[in-house]
Amino acid sequence: MIATKIKALLALTGKDHSGLAGYLGISKQALSNKFYRDSFSAADLIKISEFTGAPLCFALDNGTKVVLELDKEDTV
Repeated sequence: MIATKIKALLALTGKDHSGLAGYLGISKQALSNKFYRDSFSAADLIKISEFTGAPLCFALDNGTKVVLELDKEDTV
């Protein structure tokens, strides 16, 4: 489950749920719902990686890594 990994990432980076909710521009209750439902969008995951300072990437079988970043034009 991605929610468990996000919680671990927050703990490792010393970030909290309240700060993440603010960074995502949603209420703490809305963030709690995302954790409960394990329903994070690709844009959420990219923003979480920026918030924590951890890159979000896909590792392919051949060793290639594709790093996802949010276009600055997409930010509100």
